[in-house]
Amino acid sequence: MLTFDERASTSPFVERVWRCRSREGGSFLSMPEGNIELVISQLPDLLLVTLRGPVSRASFIECPPYGEWLAIRFRLGTYFPKIPTSSLIDRKDLNLPLAGNGRFWLAGLSWEIPSFESAEDFVERLALAGVVARSHAVDAAAMGDERWMSQRSVQRHFVRATAMTHSNFQQIQRARHAARLLVGGCSILDATYDVGYYDQAHLTRSLTRLIGMTPARLVKEQPQLSFSSKTELP
Repeated sequence: MLTFDERASTSPFVERVWRCRSREGGSFLSMPEGNIELVISQLPDLLLVTLRGPVSRASFIECPPYGEWLAIRFRLGTYFPKIPTSSLIDRKDLNLPLAGNGRFWLAGLSWEIPSFESAEDFVERLALAGVVARSHAVDAAAMGDERWMSQRSVQRHFVRATAMTHSNFQQIQRARHAARLLVGGCSILDATYDVGYYDQAHLTRSLTRLIGMTPARLVKEQPQLSFSSKTELP
């Protein structure tokens, strides 16, 4: 069984912080997303600090028993200048070297592994050291405001920060939102029009491609979703 906990963040770099515990093992549907996450995994005989990039398609993640996970989910547009986001996309995870005594190495510096409560302080130190940065062009694109920069420049910045185009990101947002509605009990017909698909066939094609499940299967099986599914449409 998996138990999840999360909290939103007011940091300009952090969207939310979440944690998960397993006692008997289990699985959840890890949703596609345009965000980068830093994940600390603690198992009885293993400690990992992992940098995860954006994901273009959902997949089921198996969690072993007696594990604890803490994740800092960065806001869309937050990136690591010295680590190309394209090198992390689609589960090309980067396991960061451990330094001992509860510390790890990132960008040539040793950092204390953050806690659920200290995540923002940790990220603020990363930002002051230039380890993380934000692209305001990505903010503008996500909000539909591209007046201050050419569309080509916006796309270039968006791809740099997320390793995907703005159009692909919008498709992911829509599919993720529809999946959450369906698992939450919304009918297929209502989800189709609430999220803005042309018809049920359009919904089915999108969810099959991006979520890996048809709407009917989501309604029937109601898989446990990752917290990234909670991001609303703009």
